[in-house]
Amino acid sequence: MLTALVLICSVSVTPDLRDCTRENAIDVMRTPVQTANPATCFLHGQAFVAQTSIAQDLRGTDRIKIVCARSASASAKIKPAGQ
Repeated sequence: MLTALVLICSVSVTPDLRDCTRENAIDVMRTPVQTANPATCFLHGQAFVAQTSIAQDLRGTDRIKIVCARSASASAKIKPAGQ
């Protein structure tokens, strides 16, 4: 199963959003939905961001990146969104 992760990254740390990872992100949240399909996982991540105030609370130098990770590795290390 896959879980969507929302990464908040600073442009000053990772000017190229492709370089934004769980290790260098300012904040990492996992969404509550798990899916087996990577495309569905990504769409759930986008929908989660759209339904919350995460994007509105960003500073001008912050960017959002959605990645999908295996649920087992994501649940052990990353807090659920909203906590």
